[in-house]
Amino acid sequence: MIKALEKAVELVGALSPERQEYAAEVLRLIAESGDGVYRLSDDERRLVREGLAELDRGEYASEAEVSAVFDKYRR
Repeated sequence: MIKALEKAVELVGALSPERQEYAAEVLRLIAESGDGVYRLSDDERRLVREGLAELDRGEYASEAEVSAVFDKYRR
């Protein structure tokens, strides 16, 4: 295991059990996908296109809005 992954696992170990479960699920999904290229599902592809269209229309969050969301979830 590389050092960066060891450090990340150490940091996750200090989180709540719920966040640890989430991290474990994310890692499981990554491991199951292997080293191949990730293929978006049709729903994921649709969501990416919607997001890009919003950007094209100039619809994006301000720095203040982004900061507010991060502040809400920071510990």
